[in-house]
Amino acid sequence: MSDAYDVVVIGGGIHGTGVAQAAACAGYSVLLLEQHALASGTSSRSSKLIHGGLRYLERHDFGLVRESLRERDILLNIAPDLVHLRPFHVPVYQDTSRRPLTLRTGLTLYAFLGGLNRASRFRKLAHEEWDALDGLDTRKLQVVYQYFDAQTNDVELTRAIMHSATAFGAMLSCPSEFLSARIEPHGCEVLYRDGIQEKSCHAQVLVNAGGPWVDTVAERIEPTPSRIAIDLVQGTHLVLDGRLEKGCYYLEAPQDRRAIFLMPWGHQSLLGTTESLYRGDPLAVTPQQQEVDYLLDALQHYFPQRTTRVDKMYAGVRVLPAGDGTAFRRSRETRLPVDDHARPRVLSIVGGKLTGYRATAQKVMHSLRRTLPVRKPRADTSTLALTPAP
Repeated sequence: MSDAYDVVVIGGGIHGTGVAQAAACAGYSVLLLEQHALASGTSSRSSKLIHGGLRYLERHDFGLVRESLRERDILLNIAPDLVHLRPFHVPVYQDTSRRPLTLRTGLTLYAFLGGLNRASRFRKLAHEEWDALDGLDTRKLQVVYQYFDAQTNDVELTRAIMHSATAFGAMLSCPSEFLSARIEPHGCEVLYRDGIQEKSCHAQVLVNAGGPWVDTVAERIEPTPSRIAIDLVQGTHLVLDGRLEKGCYYLEAPQDRRAIFLMPWGHQSLLGTTESLYRGDPLAVTPQQQEVDYLLDALQHYFPQRTTRVDKMYAGVRVLPAGDGTAFRRSRETRLPVDDHARPRVLSIVGGKLTGYRATAQKVMHSLRRTLPVRKPRADTSTLALTPAP
């Protein structure tokens, strides 16, 4: 007889581990299957930001920004060793497309959506403070705004969440390859390979948290559940020599006016990101020379005296619902399609942000409430402390 679980999760990235934690804390039995290693895909190749998404205000995504700011504040409270508040600086020059009044209005709205707490405050830096901004070019500089968001180590955060999940009974099988699943009236029969041995288990519900492989996972499920058309979007980051002393910088790329970030990363700095459609195998994604040039050109534009020596670089693939126009202009709302709205047995996570992993997991559990049995909750993830995994 095969093992039986309330919830089986496929994918050990930030969203898969978040669902495993939420389900275990809600009292359910959980198995998470990860083929390579926790946070081995997109979740280790992010911008490392826990933020509300100031630029999302341009698309009027007020609900997403409010939710993200709430999640940022929760993580600052429950994971102080993993999530750290940082000052962000927004320089405005004569040729910057977002003018001072526009930015001040956006930052004011950002503060209101954040509840006007300590983390939501912003200010205009005095002129005499400009020369201390890590070599920022002050020629033709008109104003510099400072606000606050947070930064994390995405790999350590993902591991901490899984460690929390296992503390409440969740099982992790890694490395394990998901082979197939069959949807039945009372759940799913799941087949997977644990090392060289094939195993099977029964799941009341199956959660597809495959990230860039969400369609690959769906194709192995019979009958194939409903899917959302997606685009894979490549983003490249550069780790540069040279420490930043004053915090992070929110910059407008001179080539196309996209937002990019320059941030402290230990004794180095992190610069990113790019956004371009990607058609290949997510495992094979690599930084492209034009992306490197794009980022270094922006760095030299704003920080002409800083070194451009690249110590290392990485590229990741994020998932966005398919659409027209540039990826930069598309919504970051997470979609959660299910096989049957009345009684879901398979749910997929399409898209999503690092910041919102916990809120997404709560939405997943809410969507599955009609299928899962009643269990006694064990903990509340909004107040449960997260500590670095051993």
